[in-house]
Amino acid sequence: MKIITVSRQFGSGGRELGKRLADTLGWDYYDREIIEALAEEEGLDPEYVHRMVSAHGWHRYQLTYRNSFQQQMHGTWRQTQMLVRQREILLQIAREGQDCVIVGRDADVILHEYGPFRICVCADLDARLRRCLRFEEKKPPEERMGEKEILRSIRHIDKNRKRTQEVLTGKTAGDGSTFDLTVNSTDRDIRKLAEALADFSRHWFET
Repeated sequence: MKIITVSRQFGSGGRELGKRLADTLGWDYYDREIIEALAEEEGLDPEYVHRMVSAHGWHRYQLTYRNSFQQQMHGTWRQTQMLVRQREILLQIAREGQDCVIVGRDADVILHEYGPFRICVCADLDARLRRCLRFEEKKPPEERMGEKEILRSIRHIDKNRKRTQEVLTGKTAGDGSTFDLTVNSTDRDIRKLAEALADFSRHWFET
């Protein structure tokens, strides 16, 4: 079994890259599918579950050993349930033994014992902003976010993801040992980048 985990900066194109990578390799792909599974189990709206597990509530707990933790704050039980169940689903995916690409979900840490190939996708802030603006253009005008609102979202999500990484790994966000490969997607064609990563990944698992 081979697992590739894709962590990414918001707006870097990491989700698209992960999907194209999985398609190129012919592997299973997981991202929103995990959210949808959680929502179906709990009888909840997928967007609500997405907000719950994307709030990066791990920083509210004292980690005792890697993925175990002790609750320290009250009023977040529902979110805790979602995070724990998400972890169980990730472990179930790994135990099924199918080659796969998993985007986000702290899978690089949760599945550490399975030896995943851990990729981090980043990009310059201007490039991320341009990508987000292109995405917003696909929405109805009344639902679009402006440039300032997008920048606030980027900075807020980046801050939460960095904090979560530090809590889960005990290392700072700038510590390169957290990942096996960091990819800068700035001004890169995601399709071609996915093809190059697919070749690299095949060699990675052969060594």
